[in-house]
Amino acid sequence: MNFEYFLAKRLITGAAHKVSISAPIIKIAIAAIALGIIMMLVAIATSLGLKHKIREKITAFNGHIQVYNYDNNNSDVSVVPVSLNQEFYPEFKSVEGISHVQAVASKAGVIRTENTFEGIIAKGIGNDFNWAVFKEYLVAGRLPNYNEGLNDEVLMSRLMANRLQLGVGDSFFAIFFKTGGADQIPNQRKFNIVGVYDSGFEEFDGLYVFTDIRHIQRMNKWKPDQVGNFEVFLNDFDQLGQKSKEIYGKTLSELDTQTIKSKYGTIFEWISMFDFNVALIIGIMIIVGGINMITALLVLILERTPMIGILKALGASNWSIRKVFLYNAVYLIGIGLLWGNTIALGAIWIQNKYKIVRFPNPKEYYIDYIPVQIDWSTVLLLNVGVLFLCLLMLLLPSYIITKITPVKATKFE
Repeated sequence: MNFEYFLAKRLITGAAHKVSISAPIIKIAIAAIALGIIMMLVAIATSLGLKHKIREKITAFNGHIQVYNYDNNNSDVSVVPVSLNQEFYPEFKSVEGISHVQAVASKAGVIRTENTFEGIIAKGIGNDFNWAVFKEYLVAGRLPNYNEGLNDEVLMSRLMANRLQLGVGDSFFAIFFKTGGADQIPNQRKFNIVGVYDSGFEEFDGLYVFTDIRHIQRMNKWKPDQVGNFEVFLNDFDQLGQKSKEIYGKTLSELDTQTIKSKYGTIFEWISMFDFNVALIIGIMIIVGGINMITALLVLILERTPMIGILKALGASNWSIRKVFLYNAVYLIGIGLLWGNTIALGAIWIQNKYKIVRFPNPKEYYIDYIPVQIDWSTVLLLNVGVLFLCLLMLLLPSYIITKITPVKATKFE
């Protein structure tokens, strides 16, 4: 690099620190970049957090993929049993990326108390049930223990318990109709509430009561090795479609598979809209930041027109002078990115730890606070993308330097 390059770089870089026309404009440009990256990071973090939490709750009640008998016809109630004696149970070794497989069974019923009644689906589970996903939803009592003999312990949602005016330690009677027909005498079971959960997902909380699967087997007159269906959990949700096909190919011909995406298509279509909103915010912020940087660059060029003329008179090429201004723009964008990342990541960390910001109407988002989640590769890609696109937008306005001649530039004031 020659003497003219160093001289120009020092003069332009110092413009932001001097009392000049460009100083406030440069500060505004830096603030616009910082504000833009803050909004983009917050939008991405909240979108990822919401999608993760909603998917997590749906998975807790259904698994990622369900394997069931074709004759059940996608019903939420188990009608035709499936044998436990499957090659994929209890471990699905023939397909990679599967973390857990559990056997369940469901039966529709009615809980009746002295004052009211509620329709329910009793979800029968056994000692293979993955309680880890439910621990954070437990709000009172404890989780049922189905590792030993048949017992009457159940886990009920807070929503249903409030409707029935029941709590931990209370008992109730539930009536279940037999599958043979409505004219048969229904089954009646007495259960004891040992725990209360609250997932915030009213669609599930108002329906499911967790009980011992052996109650369902006895009422349906099934053998001990017969269940309603299997729930499969994956390590990576993004591989849902691929793993569903692999699982379908590894199971018997009378068994079908269904993903939670296909079962709850409306919810996942709504979730997919988050990506469009985030992309829209990112696009707008990049345009706003780019326009502010273009304005700052043009002001710098106009303010330094005499210097540009002197450098050209000394033999500096148009491209070398343009690079000086572009390097200075990169420096200013970098300052904006540094401040923006610091503020945004700090705010995201605080929200993740203390959950300060909450939804005014939690029912609409199935959660009472705004969840956040950060993918560091996305953060890095976003910063590089913003820097590259803003610099790309500055190439055209920097072309004005080629139109400046030494004679006219030295007369410019």
